[in-house]
Amino acid sequence: MTYLSERLAQYWLLARFDKPIGILILLWPALWALWVASNGKPDALVLSVICAGVVVMRAAGCVINDYADRDFDPHVQRTQQRPIAAGKVSPKEALYVFAVLGLLAFGLVLLLNPLTIMLSFIGAFLAASYPFMKRYTHLPQAYLGIAFGWAVPMSFSAQSNDIPVVGWIMYLAVMLWSLIYDTMYAMVDKEDDIKIGVKSTAILFGHYDRQIIAALQLIMLSLLISIGQMQALGSAYYIGLLVAAGLCIYQQRLIYKREKTQCFKAFLNSNWLGLAVFIGLAVDYLHL
Repeated sequence: MTYLSERLAQYWLLARFDKPIGILILLWPALWALWVASNGKPDALVLSVICAGVVVMRAAGCVINDYADRDFDPHVQRTQQRPIAAGKVSPKEALYVFAVLGLLAFGLVLLLNPLTIMLSFIGAFLAASYPFMKRYTHLPQAYLGIAFGWAVPMSFSAQSNDIPVVGWIMYLAVMLWSLIYDTMYAMVDKEDDIKIGVKSTAILFGHYDRQIIAALQLIMLSLLISIGQMQALGSAYYIGLLVAAGLCIYQQRLIYKREKTQCFKAFLNSNWLGLAVFIGLAVDYLHL
């Protein structure tokens, strides 16, 4: 392997392109928003830019996250082999990769309307600042929801040059969904995080973590139901939500004993919840 190919391979791992779950759970809400904003017929350019932007910004978020956590990751079993933690990519290199990805994302958003370009600056700030929140608050997972959910108003803006009330309700639902699955993710690292002083909702919620997650799941599903009512959606959408509700119950079963592997499995299962809602939306709009 040449030096260049070896560096590129490490940058690929740094950006987590080998683990697409993060792309998918960020992409589904963006697609929900595009389908609602366009009544199931998104503009081809907008769809392409939003999908590409999700991939690039998720990668940038992973890079800056590993840079921020470079002193923590070597002490957490799950993250010890990440490129910076393992000494295979220097912090300075990571900042260069982040800058390149940021420029790519900005180049993409320039293809969209002025409102979306303006919103992109907020999104970039949220993505870059999120990794540092775990030092100062027990709610970094809530902040992640604010950052990840920003794809929703951006998608509405890109498609219709407006963010209606339904868009903000969807944003709130996605914020809660991100808080749910990232708390499950944080439950995997809870013991290590306590040892090294990293804050998380998994630590904050304590023995009530499962109950709080269940309450958040109910609120999220209620918000998604309200979106269906506001948009006069039909049975296909609600079947999608019924599947999503079943997956929420399954995730509760997985995290019941708080075993690390099962909590991580519950996190991964969130992808199917996002897909179920999207399929319900897409099928429903085909019949409108």
